[in-house]
Amino acid sequence: MNITPLVRPYFLHKAASVRSWRGRIRQVQLEQLQWLLSRGASTRWGREHGLGPMSGRVIEHAYDDLRRAVPSVQSYPDIRDLVMRMVDGEPDVLWPGVTRRFAQSSGTSDGKSKYIPITRDSLRVNHYEGGTQAVAQYLSLYPDSRLFSGKGFILGGSYANELTLHPGVKVGDLSATLIDCINPLANLVRVPSKKLALMPDWEEKLPLLIESSMRRDVTNISGVPSWFLTVLKGVMKRAGAGCIHDVWPHLEVFFHGGISMAPYREQYARITRPGMRYLESYNASEGFFAVQDTIDSPGMLLLLGNGVFYEFVPLSDIDSDRPTIIPSWEVEQGEVYSIVITACNGLWRYTPGDTVRIESADPLRITIAGRTKCFINAFGEELMVENAEAAMTRVCRDMDCSVVNYTAAPVYASDNSRGRHEWLIEFDREPSSLDAFAAALDSALQELNSDYQAKRAHGIFLDPLTVVKGRPGIFNDWLASTGKLGGQRKVPRLSNTRTPIDDILRLN
Repeated sequence: MNITPLVRPYFLHKAASVRSWRGRIRQVQLEQLQWLLSRGASTRWGREHGLGPMSGRVIEHAYDDLRRAVPSVQSYPDIRDLVMRMVDGEPDVLWPGVTRRFAQSSGTSDGKSKYIPITRDSLRVNHYEGGTQAVAQYLSLYPDSRLFSGKGFILGGSYANELTLHPGVKVGDLSATLIDCINPLANLVRVPSKKLALMPDWEEKLPLLIESSMRRDVTNISGVPSWFLTVLKGVMKRAGAGCIHDVWPHLEVFFHGGISMAPYREQYARITRPGMRYLESYNASEGFFAVQDTIDSPGMLLLLGNGVFYEFVPLSDIDSDRPTIIPSWEVEQGEVYSIVITACNGLWRYTPGDTVRIESADPLRITIAGRTKCFINAFGEELMVENAEAAMTRVCRDMDCSVVNYTAAPVYASDNSRGRHEWLIEFDREPSSLDAFAAALDSALQELNSDYQAKRAHGIFLDPLTVVKGRPGIFNDWLASTGKLGGQRKVPRLSNTRTPIDDILRLN
């Protein structure tokens, strides 16, 4: 039964609502900020930072109130003690009420895990509303869709149930909470079952995912590209199929996010039929921030009305003690910024650690440029993730090869050699010559990054990069060794230190 025509008007109304933000970015964002400040005023954080009642306050004063309360950007170590009070069950700390769910995110520089609060408001106003917008934009872009004629396959993570925390508290992947708390009606149109979706052991879970999904009529899939590729190949192998559409003939779209799709497009093209559609979203542990709303132009539409107030720090100021911070209505097209959020999960002027490029200032569309800490600048080359992804995609296309995963790090100069970059790559389809691949990758990076080119010029400062071929499964084995296999856990593409590449190389 195809219920798409019945639900389409609801989603088209949702899609139309975000188009009303054009020309009104400042007004929409100040309305969000005023609501956030009014909710925060009753919390421990609000009292300590001098937030008074918002009733009767002029909306134009909201931004001044925020800047007075929090003069600069905060990172996780600044709020860790307050978050742990929330984990211990204390109410009204960073956000009103008791928070019982937390997304476990990557560790900070001191090696400790981050627990990102997932409040009732952030689930309702932000995460689920963002997911609704992803479907809404897709149905708006593709009037012929039969999305709800079958099932949606959502690939999620699990809870970190080995942790001993306050009774009733659940910590794990964001996706685990989203599946666990989803409206029961949604379970009628999705697979796998909640019990299977939340299983923690991926070696046990993967074959069960394959078995439970291969006989269902799947029309859409949602998840991280690298992880879903493993699942799809498993389904095809189990079914003896050469194309995933031989198993799911009505599959029409992949809702993806978490990592760049660019290095995986060629692999997906090989296992899908022409016409397969893709829609990108920016859904982090800290919030659902953006969704693709066009077919042909780059960029995702920043969701301005979903319980988040956005600010931006210019790339040149990221490491400054007193960075320039600008609101969303003052960004410039083409510039790269570190994103800063004030959100309904109790994060106030908080940096998630992502950098974004402004593709359009109004409507406000972004692309993810990388991580503020995920880069290589050991020799002044300022190599960003977006450079690495673009170069890898170009070289794989030109040399008819494809990768499963990769990471790169600096090798420092010795008495007999200059510094260089070392890339550890697990190939899905190997190039005919690893040396030629390394040379082509080095050349592509020089074309894409003038700083890298300057350091490589004439071999004065940097030697050519080198590539180490990783054995099949090496990155999964490393993730498993860290307790982070599965879900939305990702391999760092670039690192300014030899962590984690040395740990992975020891498994090669």
